[in-house]
Amino acid sequence: MADTTDIKKGYKMLIDRTPYVVVDYQFVKPGKGQAFYRTKLKNMVTGAVLDRTFKSGEKVEKADTEERAMQYLYQEGEQYVFMDNETYDQMRLTGDLLGEAVYFLLDNMNIDVMLFEGRPIGITPPTFVELDVVETEPGFKGDTSSNTTKPATLQTGLTVNVPLFVEVGDKLKVDTRTGDYVERVKV
Repeated sequence: MADTTDIKKGYKMLIDRTPYVVVDYQFVKPGKGQAFYRTKLKNMVTGAVLDRTFKSGEKVEKADTEERAMQYLYQEGEQYVFMDNETYDQMRLTGDLLGEAVYFLLDNMNIDVMLFEGRPIGITPPTFVELDVVETEPGFKGDTSSNTTKPATLQTGLTVNVPLFVEVGDKLKVDTRTGDYVERVKV
C-alpha cells in the first residue's frame, strides 16, 4: 500500500482490482477541512477515464504492472505475434487489445508490452516510426502559398495528412502518440 503523497502523473494504482494510471492530478488545500487530491485516472485495460478524489493521507494500492521488451514478429489473422527478447517465448495479442498501435507495427520492431498480473494489457510503440507512402494524390507545382495538405496512406494502412510535395514511395517519420506526420526522411 502507498500513500496519496505518491500520486503523480504516470503513477499506476489498483481500484476495484483494475489497473489505472494517473493522467492528471491536483492537490487541493481548502481553507477549512482536510486537504485532498483530485485525480483523473485512465483504465489501463479499457481506456475509460475516471475522475476520483482521495483524502490526504488515504492509502492507495500500487498496481503490479511490468513492461517487458518484446519484438513484433508478424500478423496471423486477427492476432499479432510478439517474442520476448529474453526468454524467446511467443505471445499472441489481439487487434482489439492493441487498438490504434497496430498502425505503427513493423516486422522485427522492438516494442514494450505492458503486463498486469502476467497477462498483456497493451503495448508502447517507439515514439517515432518511419513508414513508406503507398498511396497519395499528386501535388501541384507552385501551390506553396498556403499550408495545404493532402491525405496519404502508409504501408500499415494508416492515413495521415501530409504536405503537397510528398509522393508515393517517400519514407515519412510519424509520431506514434498523435499519429501525425513529422517529416520526410532522406533515404
